[in-house]
Amino acid sequence: MSTPVGNRRALLKVVAAAAALATTVVVLPGAAPALAATTADGFASVNALGQNGTTGGAGGAVVTATTTAQFLDYIARPEPLVVQVRGTITLPTGTSDGMHNVASDKTVIGLGTDARLVGGGLNIGVPVNDNVTTPPANAVHNIIIRNLALTGATDDLINVQMFSHHIWIDHNDFSNGDDGAVDIKRGSDFVTVSWNRFHDHDKTLLLGHDDDNGAQDIGRLRVTYHHNYFDGSDQRNPRVRFGESVHVYNNYYRDNSYGVASAMNAGVVLEGNYFFSVNNPGRVDFSGDLGRMVSRDNILVDCNHEIEVRGSVVEPRTYYPYSLDRATDVPAIVPAGAGTGRI
Repeated sequence: MSTPVGNRRALLKVVAAAAALATTVVVLPGAAPALAATTADGFASVNALGQNGTTGGAGGAVVTATTTAQFLDYIARPEPLVVQVRGTITLPTGTSDGMHNVASDKTVIGLGTDARLVGGGLNIGVPVNDNVTTPPANAVHNIIIRNLALTGATDDLINVQMFSHHIWIDHNDFSNGDDGAVDIKRGSDFVTVSWNRFHDHDKTLLLGHDDDNGAQDIGRLRVTYHHNYFDGSDQRNPRVRFGESVHVYNNYYRDNSYGVASAMNAGVVLEGNYFFSVNNPGRVDFSGDLGRMVSRDNILVDCNHEIEVRGSVVEPRTYYPYSLDRATDVPAIVPAGAGTGRI
């Protein structure tokens, strides 16, 4: 259902009621809400590229990082590892512009409600090489990032690149990065970004970095974005090139300049989302060649433009099963469940 622009007083009352409900939700310490999945879903759950779903550091040792040195040591180790983060870890800028590599087979998970990474970001992927157009044998894979607040990076908060695959980024809080919050590019594939809160940030989610990068990106960049709270994050929520299918469902958009942009023949399925005070909820005529977008069961309230649709898109159900929440319930469900302290 797409609600036309115009008189939406009744729906505005629903929004106000839902917002009030969301602010009264209490998550008890140690409690695990029913909404918090224990295993990866979406594209991160698909059996492909020699990896059956995303399990992170399962089966490896469990370690706890309380200092910068410990954290950087653990995330770079070659073996499977569950890296628990306690308190605040400051990531140095150094010679890497504050981006620090995460090796394959890692779970990086915050403990409690106050685990934070500040001042730098996480890089998931081998170094950039434009001449590599198929997944290399050493492509980074099988990584889970959960229950962390990431803020104040001098570059991206998380960058996924160079054919990295099977990545699950879930129940985090992203703010105040200098560039992207979560950028996914250069042939990366089978990624799920779920139940995160994005706020106080401009260029939020980039999927595909350049109009000229089809050699690496076409046939890849399969990403699921679901139940994220785009809480005043301005743009790129996400901004997509080439990827198909890109599945954007049950997200709550509040006060954004635009929601989703599809370009360079990208194929986006946009369904069951709730857009409140978003100038352009969905665009296919944006920059570069036109994209494709299928829209269904979305709700628009106080938006200046309708969702632009064009063409057909490979259905996400071709790859994985999923269940939709009703779009009318999204303003209550998503703010209450997204972000840290919910798992």
